[in-house]
Amino acid sequence: MNHKEFKDLCKSKIVLLDGATGSNLQEAGMPTGVCPEDWILKNPDALVRLQKEYVLAGTDILYSPTFTANRIKLEEYGLADKMEQMNAELIGLSREAIQLAKEEKPELKCKKIYVAGDLTMTGEQLYPIGKLMFEDLVEVYKEQIRYMAAAGVDLLVVETMMSLQECRAALIAAKETCDLPVMVTMTFNEDGHTMYGTDARTAVTVLQSLGAAAVGVNCSTGPDQMRDVVMTMRRYASVPIIAKPNAGLPILIDGETVFNLGPQEFALQVKGLVMDGATIVGGCCGTTPEHIRELANGVKEITPNLSYNPKVRQVTTERKTVEIDLNGKFLIVGERINPTGKKNLQAELKEGKLDLVVSMAEEQEENGASILDVNMGMNGIDEKETMISVVYELSQAVNLPLCIDSSHVDVIEAALRIYPGRALINSISLEKEKFEKLIPIAKKYGAMFILLPLSDKGLPKNIDEKKQIIHTITEAAYAQGLTKEDIVVDGLVNTIGANKLAAIETLETIRYCKEELELATIVGLSNISFGLPERQFVNSTFLALAIHEGLTMAIANPSQDLLVNTAFATDLLCNKEESDLRYINRVTSRPMTITSGSANNTNMGKSEGNSTASANVSTGGTGKQRTDSSNGQATNDSVIYTDVIKGNRKNILDHVKETLAAGEEPATIVDTMLIPAINEVGNLFDKQIYFLPQLIGSAETMKTAIDYLEPMLQSNQSDKKLGTIVIATVEGDIHDIGKNLVALMLKNYGYDVIDLGKDVSCTKIIETAKEKDADIIALSALMTTTMLEMKKVVSANRKAGLKAKVIIGGAVITQSYADEIEADGYSTDAQDAVRLVKRLMAV
Repeated sequence: MNHKEFKDLCKSKIVLLDGATGSNLQEAGMPTGVCPEDWILKNPDALVRLQKEYVLAGTDILYSPTFTANRIKLEEYGLADKMEQMNAELIGLSREAIQLAKEEKPELKCKKIYVAGDLTMTGEQLYPIGKLMFEDLVEVYKEQIRYMAAAGVDLLVVETMMSLQECRAALIAAKETCDLPVMVTMTFNEDGHTMYGTDARTAVTVLQSLGAAAVGVNCSTGPDQMRDVVMTMRRYASVPIIAKPNAGLPILIDGETVFNLGPQEFALQVKGLVMDGATIVGGCCGTTPEHIRELANGVKEITPNLSYNPKVRQVTTERKTVEIDLNGKFLIVGERINPTGKKNLQAELKEGKLDLVVSMAEEQEENGASILDVNMGMNGIDEKETMISVVYELSQAVNLPLCIDSSHVDVIEAALRIYPGRALINSISLEKEKFEKLIPIAKKYGAMFILLPLSDKGLPKNIDEKKQIIHTITEAAYAQGLTKEDIVVDGLVNTIGANKLAAIETLETIRYCKEELELATIVGLSNISFGLPERQFVNSTFLALAIHEGLTMAIANPSQDLLVNTAFATDLLCNKEESDLRYINRVTSRPMTITSGSANNTNMGKSEGNSTASANVSTGGTGKQRTDSSNGQATNDSVIYTDVIKGNRKNILDHVKETLAAGEEPATIVDTMLIPAINEVGNLFDKQIYFLPQLIGSAETMKTAIDYLEPMLQSNQSDKKLGTIVIATVEGDIHDIGKNLVALMLKNYGYDVIDLGKDVSCTKIIETAKEKDADIIALSALMTTTMLEMKKVVSANRKAGLKAKVIIGGAVITQSYADEIEADGYSTDAQDAVRLVKRLMAV
C-alpha cells in the first residue's frame, strides 16, 4: 500500500479498523503473565478466529498481533532471538484470517483488506528521564519494521503511545526503513493530555508534520470521553483523524471486569466521533466483532469530510504549541542563548556546564519570549555535541519551542532529530550547501524554517534580487512538499548609515511577503542602527513601522523594555486580539527607566549584547517558593530547593555538600528544603503546570540528595521511620512507569518502600507484606485485563489478617472500582498517592 492508496481509501469511505485483541484472547484462554505474541503462536486458532470475525464484521484494516514484538519487550521473556520469526508468523496469521473470511463470505473476495504492522511502547523511558537513548529506540523500531515490511504488511500503526518523543522515534524509524504509510494514535487522560503532558493540538501538529499518514487517539476512555481530543485534532489536522475507543469504562460484575458499552451504544457514540471529524474508526479494550459490526452498519452511509486546510503556522515543544499568526500578536524569538560576545557563557560551555544556558532560557521565558533561538557556534567546543546537550536540557527546563541556529547543516540535523516537538530552523539561504541539504532536512523532521534571502554571491543588490531569491527558495521548498505555512522570511535588515533605503527596502519585503506571498516574516533588528547614537530609539521606531507592515516576529532580547513595550503598544494600536491586556500587563509589571545607555544596552541583533543573566533567576512563578532553614518560612535563598524544582540532578550534590559544610544539619536540609520543594512540585503537577517528565526529573533530583544524606540521617535519626510500604504492579501486567514514580516519591518522603517490580503474584505480595510488617500495600495496573488481580490481593490480605491497608492506582483504575473491590484507597497519580498514604497513616 502506498501513500496515494491510503489517501484514496480514506476519501472513499469511513475506514473501519478492528476491535480489541488482548481482552478477547483472554476470554479465549490466554492466561495473565505470559508473552501474548508467544501464546498466540502456540494457540494460533484463537487469533485467527477472532480476526476472521473482525473481517466478516466489516474491518478494512486489520492490526497484526505484533503489539509488543520488539526486541526490548521480547527480551523480558527470553525471546528476543526469535523476533524476526515471530513477527513474520504473526503477520501470516492475520493474512490467514483474511483469507478464511473471504472463503466464508464470497462477496469479500473483491474487497481489499489491509494488514497494519502494529508497534507500541517498549516500556523503557527515554533519556533524559530514563536511560534509553533516542537513537537506540529508533534502532529498536527499525528492526521490527524491517521484519514487518519483509513479511508484507500493507502499512504500519504506532498505537497506545503516551510519549510524543517515542512516537517521533517510530516515525523516523519507519521513514528510514520503508515507504509505507504510518498511522499514529496516542492515549489521552481525561484532562486532555497524555501522561507526558502532550495535548491533542501539539500531538497532531508534530506527528503530521513529521509525515504520519493519519493521527488520532486510542484506548484509555470510551467514545464520549474522546470527543474533545478528536475535535481539537480535526481543527488543526491536514491528515485523517483516527478514533479507536474502549467499550466505555471497566466495571466489576460478578467478579469479572466488563465494559459498560454494548455494541449498539458503542456504535452510536463512535458515530458521534465521526460527526466530530474522525474518518478512521475502530475499537480498543472491551470491544468485540459485534461492536465492529454495529459500527460498520452505523457509518456505512456517511461520506468522510476530508476538507483539511488548517493554514496554521505552529511550532511546539513536547507539551505546548505556539501559533505564528500572520494577523496575530507579534512574537519575540529570544536571542540570548548565543555565546558570541558573552565571555561567561563561553567559559561555561568550554567546561561542559549548561547552568547559564538554562538561566538565560528561563529569564527570556519570564520576560515574554515565545520562542528561543539557540546557537552554540564558538571555538573550543564540539558544536554538535554541545547543541544536542542543550536541546535535551532546554526541552526539560522551559516550555518554549526552539529555533535551531547554526552555520553547519550537520549540527542543525542532529538537533532536529532529537528535539521532542516541532522546531524552527535558522536559517536556509540560497547558499549551495544550505539550499540543497537543509530543505530536505526540514521536510524529513517536520520543521519550519527561516528563509534568509542571501546567495553565494552575498547580499542581494536590490529589492528585486531579494524577491527573486525568496521565490527560488520557496519554489524549491514547495517541490519538496513543504507549504507556505512552513516558511518564515527574514526581512534582512541592513544598516541605515550605509544605505539610506535600508529601512524602506526591508519594510517593502515584509509587506510583499505578507500581502502577496502570504508568508510570515522575521527580522534581527540591530543592524538598522549600527554606528548611530541612542540606537534604542531607532530600533524601537523601526520595529513599530515593521509591525504595521505585517512583521510577524523578531529575534531580540525580551528584557529590553523599550523595544518590547513598543512592540506591544504597536499591537494595541493595530487592534490585535487581546493586545490591550497584553500591553497593560507588560508595562505595569515592568516599570521602565529610559537612559542614554551604551550600545551594549541597546543592541537588538540576534548575536549581539554582552549582558549575562544571573544563574539564580526566578523559576517561572516558583522562584519565590524557597525555604528558610531557620524557621521553615518561604524565602529565595535555598539553591537546593531550586535544584529540586528545576530537576537539577547534575548540581544538587555539590549544593548539598556546600550547605553541609556551611553548618546545616542533614535533617534540616530534608525538612526545610527538599520536602517543601517536592511539595511545590506536586502543586505544580496538580495545576498542570508540570507533567510527568518534570515530576520524574524533580523526584530523581531529590532522590540523589536523599541517597547522599541517608547515612547521616540514619546515624542521627535511627528511630525515625514513617512506615513500610510494599509496592508492585500486579500479576500479568508488565507496565511500571507509574508504579516506579510512586515508589520514588514515597521514598523521597521518608517511607521504607519495598518495590517488588512488575508482574508480581498475589502470593508474593502478601508474603512480603507479612515478612516486612507492611503498613501499606500499593498496587498498580495499566491494563483492564489485569485489574482483577487487585481484588485477589485485597481478599488475600484480609484473609491473612495483615494490618496493611491496600491502595490501588493506574490508568484504567477508578474510585468506583476501588470501592467495589473494597480497597482502602485510590490515587490518581504519584503526588496523590503520597497524600493518600499520609492520610491513611495519619502522618
